[in-house]
Amino acid sequence: MSHFNKPNYSTGTKKKKGIPAGLYTKCPASGEIVFNKELEDNLMVVPKSGYHFPLGARQRIAALFDPETFVEMDAGLRSADPLKFVDLQAYPDRIKKYEKASGLKEAVIGGVGKIHGIPVAVAVMDFRFCGGTLGSACGEKITRVIEAALAQKIPCVIFSASGGARMQEGIYSLMQMAKTSAALGRLAAARLPYISVLTNPTTGGVSASFATLGDVNLAEPGALIAFAGARVIKETTKQTLPAGFQTAEFLLRKGLIDQIVGRHELRDRLRDLLTALYLKKKPAPAA
Repeated sequence: MSHFNKPNYSTGTKKKKGIPAGLYTKCPASGEIVFNKELEDNLMVVPKSGYHFPLGARQRIAALFDPETFVEMDAGLRSADPLKFVDLQAYPDRIKKYEKASGLKEAVIGGVGKIHGIPVAVAVMDFRFCGGTLGSACGEKITRVIEAALAQKIPCVIFSASGGARMQEGIYSLMQMAKTSAALGRLAAARLPYISVLTNPTTGGVSASFATLGDVNLAEPGALIAFAGARVIKETTKQTLPAGFQTAEFLLRKGLIDQIVGRHELRDRLRDLLTALYLKKKPAPAA
């Protein structure tokens, strides 16, 4: 029998093994496939393309602060249900789901620690909890961080990652914009520096309040920064919008953002800024 007549036993008889779930992630910028472990070890930054995936609040704090210096504040503060809000699901049930998915009690972690030996009060938002939305507990925790900076006479740094106001809390959520902004006003009056770091995404009421009120506004590369969605803005203004107008890079050119800083350089950049804005302006100790 010639080889042309031999049956091909391999064709259609062997199943291709799939890639096990949870091992790899595809980079949206380059299409590169990256091991999840490699991503986690690299602070969720794709090594070749530099694309920044979201980073959890606790991981960010661990990478930012000097070892064993961070002390968390108000860890037990949680959202209430002032409006008894129910859509497809009761609000308290949604909160339980977000707690389980994120391992957090709220969309922000606040506390005090040291960056290169410089004392700092910090609030770090986490998009995994209810899209990082600003509710009453979240706004209260951020305000208390600002007040801790004021009481201890130290700088304040806030990392924003948010979908905006939390609709399930209605006007109570919107009031957090005024509350946090007023606290930052008191911090400014005391001549204490506030550095805002906008990460992907920072939108809605958060972008319209404390996220853009920094003495210095930093952003991570490629971060989406916006008040409303592009479609809503286009329909409202009846204008053709420039490409990429809601990116950190576009806003840097327009002056809303002062610097774009990669995640690996951020700790040292904060040291440099805090040295210039805080340490060099502290009064010399009495002789």
